[in-house]
Amino acid sequence: MSLLELSGVVGGYGPVQVLHGIDIAVEEGQVVVVLGANGAGKTTTLRAISGIIPVKGSITFDGGSLLGKRPEAVAKAGIAHVPQGRGTFTDLTVEDNLRLGAVSAKGTDIGGDVRRWFDVFPRLGERRQQTAGSMSGGEQQMLAIARAMMSRPRLLLLDEPSLGLAPLVTRDLFQKLGEFNRNDGLTILVVEQNANLALDIGNHGYVLETGHIVTSGSAESLRGDDAVRKAYLGF
Repeated sequence: MSLLELSGVVGGYGPVQVLHGIDIAVEEGQVVVVLGANGAGKTTTLRAISGIIPVKGSITFDGGSLLGKRPEAVAKAGIAHVPQGRGTFTDLTVEDNLRLGAVSAKGTDIGGDVRRWFDVFPRLGERRQQTAGSMSGGEQQMLAIARAMMSRPRLLLLDEPSLGLAPLVTRDLFQKLGEFNRNDGLTILVVEQNANLALDIGNHGYVLETGHIVTSGSAESLRGDDAVRKAYLGF
């Protein structure tokens, strides 16, 4: 059984159905990439997993159903979600943001974890008493990811982590994500329009169009798919 499984998931916002029978499997230790144009349902898929919107079908994590669970229960189960737009607490300091990220983590060395993420992202350590809202977009994205990691999740959900970031910052960020996966065994499900970088660290991928999975396969096979290359890889 996969760590995370979505089967026949349908849902949306009020009367508007966005997802039309989504099937996704994420194996433990994998990086899985979801590609798709704006409006394809990528963000809605992550929100469905996190319990932000009601859906029908089946969503299981480590064998247990997530359907009907509130976001805080999903977080306690071991899933951390970094939403599009980062979602940092802009009026709080960097350090306070990180400590808030450990709310759902029991029995952890919070101070030690804060120091660890300051080591991973030195810019955050330099700005530990600075308010999050006063930092650059790249720094805020680092903070959002570090805050999510403070809960010591088994699965990290990332929604367009490269959005609004300079190319060099984006490359550094994806390099870090690859290291978390290789060194810590972190499982990652990432929604991303920068297909090249995402597939570089990915094991498997899905292409979503208007709420349907239209193709899936290994990262290598998606790179070799003519339709995927033309639509998302730019060659």
